[in-house]
Amino acid sequence: PPAPARELTAVSADGARLHVEVHGTVDDPDAPAVVLAHGWTCSTAFWAAQIRDLAADHRVIAYDQRGHGRSPASRACSTDALADDLQAVLAATLAPGEKAVIAGHSMGGMTVMAASGRAGFREHAAAVLLCSTGSSRLVAEATVVPIRAGRLRTRLTRHVLGSRAPLGPVTPLALRILKYATMGPGAAPHMVEACARIVHACPRRVRHAWSQVLNLLDLDHGVRELDVPTAVVVGTADRLTPPVHARALAGALPRCVGLTELPGLGHMTPVEAPELVTGKIRELVTAHVRARENDNDDTRIDDARIDDARIDDARIDDARIDDTRIDDARTREGA
Repeated sequence: PPAPARELTAVSADGARLHVEVHGTVDDPDAPAVVLAHGWTCSTAFWAAQIRDLAADHRVIAYDQRGHGRSPASRACSTDALADDLQAVLAATLAPGEKAVIAGHSMGGMTVMAASGRAGFREHAAAVLLCSTGSSRLVAEATVVPIRAGRLRTRLTRHVLGSRAPLGPVTPLALRILKYATMGPGAAPHMVEACARIVHACPRRVRHAWSQVLNLLDLDHGVRELDVPTAVVVGTADRLTPPVHARALAGALPRCVGLTELPGLGHMTPVEAPELVTGKIRELVTAHVRARENDNDDTRIDDARIDDARIDDARIDDARIDDTRIDDARTREGA
């Protein structure tokens, strides 16, 4: 993954410490901000392709969810904790009132849904990209276990996703399993290996703890409160969060600006379709961050013109008063 221009630690509401990276044009006050939230068992490395591309002309902020990557594990594992963490990252990296596009993949998207009603989120969110995610019924809808939907599949899926077994080294068999469960059939070998190394680096206790949160997930209310322009992306071969979730999100979001279904792609859309995901982020920045800045500039120009007009009017009034005084003086002299 790219080397960050700056690293810092954000402290969440319960004291949890979060590793945060800032990439790109960190010293340019006009560079638009993008915040990236990764998913279950991943890390900032998951966003490597997006960071490399966007860092050329954006300030890109990526952070490790608690227990993942370089963020220490915490006893608190809940959607409220995820929301607290995102708020802490936004407060630590953005100026008061500064707007950003926030992109979340899988559990990162759930983080956005969990935070949608928070004042700290609403202060900073200009638009959102939700990749390969869902708001509820994750285990019941997952198709990792290749049998007909029902109680047996749900029970087996819960057992598989909640396993405490160590993943071990990245072997050819491990690559085949990970590709089947999380990626599309056409995923390139280097993409599969990159994802495997990220996922296998997640401690098994952390993996298990967060699997229990996902098992009971219910963030439907958070979707309804996500009142910013939001784009949704999903792969049609996603076994962990199948397209049924993306379609439900698109139907429930107050301001959905598009649902994109990617044929043959799996759960790891930012890795499997890096150009498309990056392009979606850029579109949101152009439409909802840069456009807002341009509107603000136009408002400032209009305000300046009004001020100039007031000054001109005041000068004219002063000149008229002076002319009146001169006329009065001449009248007195004539008398």
